[in-house]
Amino acid sequence: MGLKVALQMDPIGSVNIDTDSTFRLALEAQARGHRLFVYTPDQLSFRVGRVVARGNWIEVRRVPGDHVRVLEEAEADLSDLDVVWLRQDPPFDMGYITTTHLLELVHPRTLVVNDPFWVRNAPEKLLVLRFPRLTPPTVIARDLATLRAFKAQQGDIILKPLYGNGGAGVFRLDPNDRNLASLHELFTGMSREPLIAQRYVPEVIRGDKRIILVDGEPAGAINRVPAEGETRSNLHVGGRAEPAALTARDREICAEIGPVLRERGQVFVGIDVIGDWLTEINVTSPTGIQELERFDGVNAARLIWEAVERRRAAAA
Repeated sequence: MGLKVALQMDPIGSVNIDTDSTFRLALEAQARGHRLFVYTPDQLSFRVGRVVARGNWIEVRRVPGDHVRVLEEAEADLSDLDVVWLRQDPPFDMGYITTTHLLELVHPRTLVVNDPFWVRNAPEKLLVLRFPRLTPPTVIARDLATLRAFKAQQGDIILKPLYGNGGAGVFRLDPNDRNLASLHELFTGMSREPLIAQRYVPEVIRGDKRIILVDGEPAGAINRVPAEGETRSNLHVGGRAEPAALTARDREICAEIGPVLRERGQVFVGIDVIGDWLTEINVTSPTGIQELERFDGVNAARLIWEAVERRRAAAA
C-alpha cells in the first residue's frame, strides 16, 4: 500500500532536477506508489495541539522546466501522514531548529526522516567531535586567543562558521597568513556563534570525497575536486564531481560511525572525507545521490526508500 509522504523542503519549483537529491527521492517515492505532499518550512505551524502544514499534493517528472504538477492545494495534519522528510537546506539557525521541535511532536507515529531530535542535537560539524580518532585536529571557539594558539600549533588551518553551509565563509589560513584577527572580527561582528578551525589537509587538492550512507551502511561515493586556485570543493562554487571508490580507510570510518547513525535514525547521511580524515557528517539535507547514480549506477534513492519503508513497517 502506498504511503502518504510529505517533503519539507525549499521551493520545489526552483530545484535543479539533475542534481537535487530531494527531487530524486520524490521521483523514487512516486515510482513506488507513494503520494507526495510538499510544503516549505514557513508553512509549518503548531495549532492547538496539532502540527499542520499548508502546501500542495503534487506529481513530479524529469522534464526540465515542467518537473512538478500541483494536483491540489491543501492543509495537512502531519499526524495523518506516514512519512515526513526534513529536507530544507541549512543554515542551521533557530528557524531550522524550531522545525525539528515541531516535527518531533509527530514522530515516530509519523516517521520523520532524518530523526529530528538527532538532526537538532548532532549537526554536521559537531557530530564529528565524537570521533576524534577519525578527524583532523579541531578547535571550536569564539575566543581569539584560543584560535591564535591553535593556528600557531598547526600552522596551516581552515577557518569557517560553525553552522555555515555550502562552503560559505570557508577560509584557508596558511603559515604566512595574517588575517586571523580580521576574520575573527568579521565573523563575531555578524554572529554570536563560535567558529570551527581544523588543520588543513593538503589532500583536498585531489578532492573532498562525499560518501553516502543509508541506514548506517555505505552505498558509494563521489569525489568533489576544487577548481584551480580554490580551497572549497563544493559543487555550486565550481567544484567538479568525479567517480570515486571506497578505500579501506573509508570503510573503517563508515564502520565506526554507521551504527551510531543507524541508532539515531539518520537514514540518509553524507559524510565528507579528505585524505584519511573525516571532516563532516551531513545529516540536515545531504546531497550527492544523483551524481552517484550517474557515475556508478547505484540507485541510492531506492536503497533509502527501502530503509524508510522498513522503519515505517516496524513502527506500524
